[in-house]
Amino acid sequence: MKSRVDEATELLDNFSLSELSKTRYEITVSGKVWEIDVFLGDNKGLIVAEIELESEDEVFDLPDWVTTEVTKEEKYYNSNLTVKPFKDWV
Repeated sequence: MKSRVDEATELLDNFSLSELSKTRYEITVSGKVWEIDVFLGDNKGLIVAEIELESEDEVFDLPDWVTTEVTKEEKYYNSNLTVKPFKDWV
């Protein structure tokens, strides 16, 4: 009988067409937690920060290391980064 880890590995090896690797960090700024994704592999060099808000109109302090708003840009979605990785952006 296979373990769950073995089954998961088999599924990924046989059915996963792409991979998305990243390291996630959490940083608290002005009482709000930011999740910072540092991408690896074909997306190396891409860093994306995300904050969870209570509502869309919530006011928050934008850290000076946040340079561009990309919330609605689909190319940054994880699912799209597996199909067209950062290394292929022109």
